[in-house]
Amino acid sequence: MNSEAVSALIAKTPSLKAAKAKLEAMAPGSYVIHRSWGFGQIKSYDEASQKLVIDFKGKKSHAMDPAFCVSTMEVLPEKHLLVRKETEPKKINELIADNPAQLVAEALLAYRGHATSAIDLEITLAQVVGEEKFKKWWSVAKKSIAKDPRIAVPEKKTEAYVLRDVPVSAQDEILDQFNGTRSARRRILLAEELLGAADKKDLKTDLSAILSGLAEAVKESNQLDAAERLYGAAVRDDLAKLLSDETAFEPTQASLISNIRDLPAIAEKIPVQFQGRFLELVKETHPIEYRDVGFTLLKSSQGKFTTECINFLVENGHSEELAATLKRWQTEQNLRAPVLLWVVKNRHSKKFAKLLNDLVTPRLLHAIFFAIDYEALQASSARRIPLADILSEDTDLIADLLSTADPETARDLANTLMLNQGFEELTKKSLLARFIKIFPGIQSLVAADAESKEEQVLVSKESFERKRAEYETIVSKKIPENSKAIATAREHGDLKENSEYKMATQDQQVLMAQKSQLEKEFGRARITDFKEATTDQVSVGSIVNVKGGGKTTRYTLLGAWDSNPDAGIISYKTPLGLAFLGKKPGDHVKVKLSSGEESYEITGISRHVDSK
Repeated sequence: MNSEAVSALIAKTPSLKAAKAKLEAMAPGSYVIHRSWGFGQIKSYDEASQKLVIDFKGKKSHAMDPAFCVSTMEVLPEKHLLVRKETEPKKINELIADNPAQLVAEALLAYRGHATSAIDLEITLAQVVGEEKFKKWWSVAKKSIAKDPRIAVPEKKTEAYVLRDVPVSAQDEILDQFNGTRSARRRILLAEELLGAADKKDLKTDLSAILSGLAEAVKESNQLDAAERLYGAAVRDDLAKLLSDETAFEPTQASLISNIRDLPAIAEKIPVQFQGRFLELVKETHPIEYRDVGFTLLKSSQGKFTTECINFLVENGHSEELAATLKRWQTEQNLRAPVLLWVVKNRHSKKFAKLLNDLVTPRLLHAIFFAIDYEALQASSARRIPLADILSEDTDLIADLLSTADPETARDLANTLMLNQGFEELTKKSLLARFIKIFPGIQSLVAADAESKEEQVLVSKESFERKRAEYETIVSKKIPENSKAIATAREHGDLKENSEYKMATQDQQVLMAQKSQLEKEFGRARITDFKEATTDQVSVGSIVNVKGGGKTTRYTLLGAWDSNPDAGIISYKTPLGLAFLGKKPGDHVKVKLSSGEESYEITGISRHVDSK
């Protein structure tokens, strides 16, 4: 906008006077970023309508009121990366591909003070690089940016990236941060970064001070848990080795893992990059017991540590014991989700063929379903279940596991899938289709389930709430208590002779059956208030007066879950209730009961809702 146009606009709207400079910057050819429309370029200014004409991506020649744009749109400087992406595409693409640190440096030059928040910088870079490529590109780019002495990298996203006036080496920056913090955890992380930095020869004097501070933190700090202290001791010893320092530091790594009982808790928290070294340290410290410790750690392992434990046992010559142990755990229903996940991912591996050949059977699929259902019940939120994801994503997995199954076994497994809590209904249907492809007869099971779901039953709100309370007690109290009982019983040794374990698993089967049955019933239930009942004929919600056997009786027909014979309340689904439905005053009814055939005459009909 030229000066005359801006003056005319301010004359019309005096409150825009403070934004005069910004309005003048909204000139044809300028690039802008709008809060709602995103990146665009001003093409012209229509003086007749007093509106800017802007080309946004996906919306060309969009007319906008400058007064509105003042608060919702920013004019970008010529050096801004989004502008240069349009004006110098070749140069920017070269920086994206070959020099991400220079790209960030040039991005920061466009900001006041040569600094901007991490969030703002990432949003801009995502638009420049492309949303689809950005995540992968940024994970690699951050490493080179962190090493660039010109750029100060923030610890948190709410802090700023800064282009320094005077470059500072990565090592010097780490040294400054180490000396500026008293946090033992932070010092361990910074010392580890320093070990990975280049040009260590020139830093030996400073590294001695770092070693001293780190040794003190590992020994004295009460902030560290056992896993953090062990890892800190390992970093300390690596640093001492680099400096050829032969000081006998305390505590030693061996002393920190001297108690075998502490190892599972320590293993659960150690950093991923230390897991392999941790297992080797266990072997050095416990040369006699290390194999048994390895199996104990594998049993409770998670994620990458599962792979580390298995590789450790195999590389130390314990493949046969491992194969036997995995098979025994499968028989005892003791194969946990992380180990099962490793098994299915490596089932085609030549390296582990002998180890896994006897495991890849229909029984493994049963163990997988059990683990998924268990994890779904334990989850306090709708988090992902990796084992369920791989079962859905690996299209060959079900076929591989069913390759030796007979039709009856496959049908049982399909039924188990239908009752599983770890899958959404659409996923279940997709997985069942894979069963049906191999065993077409399973289609009848699916059809029967669909038919049972379509048959609705009428229930009262009160009876529904009673059932719901029963379900909540089973899910939130009885099943977790049973899971703890099973875990406790497992610790008592040989499961074949373990009566506590057998009783607990039997209880589990009963509870899971009760849970599944209630879920089926909830799926068919339709709550009613019985207001649709009439006095013309018997329906659900009717009070029926009858004569029979020389006496007069009164029955109240309510929902499927409302029977209380002592109070004269019967479910409309009982033989007597079904016999009364649709009958009118004066009709005669015959019904077969357990005591024999009974005859009744309907003498009157009233509504339950009117009797309250």
